[in-house]
Amino acid sequence: MGRITEYSFGTITIDGKIYDADVIILQDRVIPNWWRCSGHKLQPEDLDNVVAASPKKLIIGTGSYGVMRVPVTTLSFLREKGIEPVVLNTSEACDLFNKISSENVAAALHLTC
Repeated sequence: MGRITEYSFGTITIDGKIYDADVIILQDRVIPNWWRCSGHKLQPEDLDNVVAASPKKLIIGTGSYGVMRVPVTTLSFLREKGIEPVVLNTSEACDLFNKISSENVAAALHLTC
């Protein structure tokens, strides 16, 4: 589940399906139209689905230009839950996800700025 075949500003193709809004990719499903409570700031409450899925690693795509911020408190929250966060711009996040998606990994991807 979750092979990313294409990403460009505002659009991502996962397992042949095109999404035009932010997504969370879990081992068993894609959660479309992911939106954060504070817009361009990732908060712990934005990741309830990820925490429930208990991946070992969460790859966070901060957008094409890295506009989405990931506060230290969010990184600490994930680590406390046993989830290793990896923060990259979305293009790099997609590349890494494809390399290690066979592991117990999830992705939270901001597709635009």
